[in-house]
Amino acid sequence: MAILEYDFMRRAFIVGILLAVIIPCIGIIVVLKRLSLIGDALSHTSLAGVAAGLILGVNPILGAAVACALAALSIEAIRKKLPQYAEMSIAVIMSAGIGLAGVLSGFVKNAANFNSFLFGSIVAISDLELLLVAATSFAVMAVFLLLYKELFYIALDEKAARLAGIPVKKINFIFTILTALTVSVAARTVGALVVSSMMVIPVACAMQLGKSFKQTLFYAIGFAVLFTVLGLFSAYYAGLKPGGTIVLIGVCCLVVLFSMKKWISTGK
Repeated sequence: MAILEYDFMRRAFIVGILLAVIIPCIGIIVVLKRLSLIGDALSHTSLAGVAAGLILGVNPILGAAVACALAALSIEAIRKKLPQYAEMSIAVIMSAGIGLAGVLSGFVKNAANFNSFLFGSIVAISDLELLLVAATSFAVMAVFLLLYKELFYIALDEKAARLAGIPVKKINFIFTILTALTVSVAARTVGALVVSSMMVIPVACAMQLGKSFKQTLFYAIGFAVLFTVLGLFSAYYAGLKPGGTIVLIGVCCLVVLFSMKKWISTGK
C-alpha cells in the first residue's frame, strides 16, 4: 500500500471514488432513457468550454460546466421538437461541440493544459479541484436521492409519469443540469474522451446481474468503484494513463460477464 503514501495518489483515490459513486447514478437514468451517447455529446462540448475558459482566463472547469449545461439544455430542446428522432439531437450537439472545440483550441496558448482534459489528469488534482469534486458529488447525490422516485418513473415511461402528475419538464431540467455538472467535473479527472464510457459501462455490467432498478444501481456503483480502484493501482504500477486504464478494465469485465452469461445459458 505504498501507493497511498503520496498526497497526489490519495487525492486521486478520493476523487475517483466520489465520481464512481455519482456517475452511475446519472448513467443508469441516461441508459434507461435510451440516451447513452449523451455523455459523449456533453464531454466533447465540454472541451469547447475548456478552450473558451483558457482563452478568456477563466477557470476551465467553470467554462466546461457552462458549455455542458447549454449543450444539455439544447439536446433536451431538440429532443422535444423531434420526439421520434431523439438520438438526432445528440448527434447535432456533438457535432457542434467538436467543431467549436476544434476551432477554439487553435487560440489556446497553453496546449498542454488543454490536452490534459482529453484523457484526464486524476493524479494531478489540486486541493481546489478536490473540493470542487466533493461539493459537486454531494450536491448530485443529494438531489438524486431527493428525486429518486420521480427519476425512476420518468426513466421507465415519461408519458406515464406525466399522467401520474409528476412534473416531468421540471425534473428533466434538474436532471439535465446534474448531468452537465457531473460531466464537466469528470472531464478534468478521468478525461473528456472517456467520461461517457464511465457513465455507461458500469451500468451495462450491472444490468447483467441486477434484477431490479435499485439492485442494478447498487451494482453499477460497486462496479464503478472497483474499476476506479483497480485502474488507479494498475496505472500507478504499470505507468499507464489512469482514465483509459479504468475504462479498459470496465470493458474487460463487461466482456467476461457477457461470456459467463452466454456460457450459463448454453449450459442450461
